Amino acid sequence: MDIKNMKNYLYWLFCQFELITCSYLMEPWEKVLFYTFNITMLFMVLYTAYIYVPIHISTAFQFSRILCSKHETTYLVVIWTF
Repeated sequence: MDIKNMKNYLYWLFCQFELITCSYLMEPWEKVLFYTFNITMLFMVLYTAYIYVPIHISTAFQFSRILCSKHETTYLVVIWTF
């Protein structure tokens, strides 16, 4: 793909985004607030995923290692109190 086609494709994607979100109807100051909010939310979600997803994955692997361990026997003791 050459640069001109890529530029046209990105412009087309942006136009599709504006059509889907109806942001083409907004005034310029509303667009600034709308895009700022959306970009902030996107970065917050990406940051949270970057921080917490690896922790949850490693915990899940550790938990699965405990459950699937064939060398050690793990007993779960449940004490019912009434």
